[in-house]
Amino acid sequence: MTESISKVAERAGQFFMGQSPIHQAMLRLTKTLGEMQIPFAIAGAMAANAHGHRRTTADIDILIRGEDLEKFKQQYIGRGWVNKFEGSKNFRDAVCGVDIDALIVGGYPGDGLPKPVSFPEPERVSEVKEDGIPFVSLKTLLELKLASGMTASHRMQDMADVMNLIRANGLPKDFAENLEPYVAEKFGEMWQAAQISDEH
Repeated sequence: MTESISKVAERAGQFFMGQSPIHQAMLRLTKTLGEMQIPFAIAGAMAANAHGHRRTTADIDILIRGEDLEKFKQQYIGRGWVNKFEGSKNFRDAVCGVDIDALIVGGYPGDGLPKPVSFPEPERVSEVKEDGIPFVSLKTLLELKLASGMTASHRMQDMADVMNLIRANGLPKDFAENLEPYVAEKFGEMWQAAQISDEH
């Protein structure tokens, strides 16, 4: 059964006030991984929110080392956290009812094939934002989203996010010079697109 408009609006309201199950799950994750001294950083849509592009999402992306993910799972699967399915790297916060997708350090965004942009070590690229939750830096987020959208045609949301992050942060065209050259040209294209207003 589809949700009523008022229910969707209520959930969105909770989300933008930082009171949604997603926010609760991020806090639980930060506390648990912090206690285990496991470095991680939030990427994806929640990082886009942290960098000024406000949009709702249904899950959380985290940047983490493969061995650290295993360590966490050995200790916590079945204790408030469950595997998405047997053998999956992704898992679920069973308390908050939120899916968590693991981006493994050294892996590649988009089509998963080797490219100059890979998932970096979280402690190198994280910026602690609100409530002690570490988010990837804006530069890293843009590189990952551009590389993903460039190599996986079904991931058009990544390009939309790049465009909206450019707008939300008032980024200049020469911000491309800070980025991995592999994605710099595509950033330029997205920058041009971001200058076009929907108002006629």
